[in-house]
This record gives sequence, C-alpha cells and structure tokens, in this order.
Amino acid sequence: MTDEPAVVVGPPSDGLGFAEWVRPHLPAMARLAARLAVGADRDDIVQEALARAWSKRSQYDASRGTASAWLLAITADQARKAARRLRPVGELEDHDGPVSRPDLDARMDVDHALATLSARQRLAVDCYYFADLSVADTAAVMGCSEGTVKSTLSDARARLRTLLEVSE
Repeated sequence: MTDEPAVVVGPPSDGLGFAEWVRPHLPAMARLAARLAVGADRDDIVQEALARAWSKRSQYDASRGTASAWLLAITADQARKAARRLRPVGELEDHDGPVSRPDLDARMDVDHALATLSARQRLAVDCYYFADLSVADTAAVMGCSEGTVKSTLSDARARLRTLLEVSE
C-alpha cells in the first residue's frame, strides 16, 4: 500500500466535492460569460453552466482536456444561448449631448473592433486573452487543433491591428 493520495480524474459525484472541484474555475467562467453575452447576466450564465456540468459530469473525460476547458466550453455554450435570447435594446435618448470620456471611448473602440471579428475569432480571443486559457485549453473549448487556435488568433490580431491603428 502506498501513501500517495488518490487522484481525482473527473468531477466528484457528491455536491460538496463538485463545488470544490469547480471553485477554482469560477472566475474564468464569469469572465468568459461576460465577454460572450454582453448585456446578459453573467451570474445566470455561470449558474446555468454549472447546472449543465453537474448533470453531464459523468461525460467528463480528462483525456480530452482539462477541467477548466470542459467547464469553459459549457460556459461558452450557455453564453451563446443567452446572447441569442437577448433582444436589441432601442437607442438611448441623448438629453445632454455626447459626453467625452477617453477611457470609455477607448473601450468602445476595442469593443467595436472585437465585434467585427468572426464568431470563431472572437471566441479564440475571449478564451485566450480574457479567460486566460492556454492554447491547448482554448483548442478544447473551440473543438479544434492547437494550430487552428494559433492561426485564428494570428488572423484576429492582424484584423484588430488594422482596426485599432492610431493615425495622427
């Protein structure tokens, strides 16, 4: 008999164990939900993702990717569903004229530039840069190879570079 601790390969089947298993991944899940479904309640998206992960926990396969990638793939799916449910909001009335805020203007420029990317490029950028996933985990979330992720990120950076280029 060895003194090595047992290695948990998949999510625990008890509620408390499952909660502890997902806890380290919650911040990344929340960031990804907020990026992919702007205007939706990110906490609702994360809650739906956790419920889905709980019901599908027997399908988790550690040989196909990390727990983080699995949970973020579920979160991305739930965020896409939430974004589809959102209705376009009417234009806000402008009573006092435009207010110039450089920080907000820059954020709007970046958000607008990101919105022009293809859905695949946005997902790669969101996973890699905003959810801080590795290339391998991003590939698992996207369901593609690591080379495809690298190529997609390269194309997205090139597009963003031209869109965000500052001309003086």
